[in-house]
Amino acid sequence: QVQLVESGGGLVQAGDSLRLSCAASGRSFFSATMGWFRQAPGKERQFVALIKKSGENTYYADSVKGRFTISRDNAKNTVYLQMALLKPEDAAVYYCAAECINFCYLESRYSYWGQGTQVTVSS
Repeated sequence: QVQLVESGGGLVQAGDSLRLSCAASGRSFFSATMGWFRQAPGKERQFVALIKKSGENTYYADSVKGRFTISRDNAKNTVYLQMALLKPEDAAVYYCAAECINFCYLESRYSYWGQGTQVTVSS
């Protein structure tokens, strides 16, 4: 079993920055790929970013590329999502996901999910 807890969400203005954290506990598969997804009201869950176990390889959705940065601290069992130049379209509940081996841009490939943290972006 793996427990994932997201934090760092909040209300920001367009153009601002925000850093999300995802802390893993229990029997953690933290060496595997970790990912961030988001879901806005009335929309399907959307892939945001992933980071492989080495921490050296990352992949981003086109909509956030160049603005968001995913990173991980294996010693702290924590993955981060640094968000910059936030836009109103970025407003959503952001979810952390764990234990993915491959095709990790697909939500169905993850075994564990956090409860999400709300990000609101005002103009």
